[in-house]
Amino acid sequence: MARLTLDEVRDLAQRILRQHGFAEAYVEAIAESMVAAERDECKSHGIYRLLGCIATLKAGKVVPDAVPEVVDHAPSVVRVDARGGFAQVPFQAGLPLLLDKARQQGIALLAINHCVHFSALWSEMETLTAAGLVALACTPSHAWVAPAGGSRPVFGTNPIAFGWPRAGKLPFIFDFATSAVARGEIELHRRADNPIPEGWGIDAQGNPTTDAAQALNGAMLTFGGHKGSALAAMVELLAGPLIGDMTSQESLTYDAGTKSAPYGGELIIVIDPKRILGDAADEHLARAETMFESIQGQGARLPSQRRYEARERTLRDGVDIPDALHADLMALLEQPA
Repeated sequence: MARLTLDEVRDLAQRILRQHGFAEAYVEAIAESMVAAERDECKSHGIYRLLGCIATLKAGKVVPDAVPEVVDHAPSVVRVDARGGFAQVPFQAGLPLLLDKARQQGIALLAINHCVHFSALWSEMETLTAAGLVALACTPSHAWVAPAGGSRPVFGTNPIAFGWPRAGKLPFIFDFATSAVARGEIELHRRADNPIPEGWGIDAQGNPTTDAAQALNGAMLTFGGHKGSALAAMVELLAGPLIGDMTSQESLTYDAGTKSAPYGGELIIVIDPKRILGDAADEHLARAETMFESIQGQGARLPSQRRYEARERTLRDGVDIPDALHADLMALLEQPA
């Protein structure tokens, strides 16, 4: 393992992105999302993702200097055309107008179209809860996941994220794929030549497998059987046809076998408790703390608790990067733009 400080992770990511011609806004935003993932020990969305970012660029499936177009579409609706860029910059571009609309109307929607997406949604939830908002987000991906009872991919990993602000405390946030696991977890198992648990995937013939490569070439499975399958379909509809963007099957067709990062849309809904509850907002938000205390009081864990605990360690001790991955990343610095 190579031990890096978070500043060294940031520097490495930025140097690689600059080497390959990304505009500075993307250099900073993409690197920061990877640093956040490494900081919180979410390795599947950390600096490892640089390999996919550069591969996506070389395949011509992302625009490294895209300038997002922000459209004030309706009283509660913001639309951002990412114009083929990675999703972090379009989110930042639409954020100020989204916040304004939420505070005026009590609820607002951000539709990001034509973006390339690889990052975790929880970082967006942290940004929105820091503004005092309740938030929900989802996005399709590529068709990698079979529906419950099926054997061929239809859905993406189709994550759903939710954020709830807490006064004086870290927010309540969950962010999970509707597949049994994020695809990056299976890819990391493949890189390490480790078996995957049963229930993560099936091979090309539809048989259960613990071989990561076979699962990647076959199909992933949803969590919770038909329940996860229904939620995956919901994400397809909300962040696909509802906002005029691609489903996971359409994204995979657009990919044309390049194995690039998914292309499509993201839907974010935010709610302002103060606009709904007025002067009573703090009182009612405080009532939620009783529930959180009841969960933790019996030894159960809140979502994101492990991330927050990891954050304390990595800010102090840095992070470990497998030697093979570190070598692959350093090789990206030697490649021409």
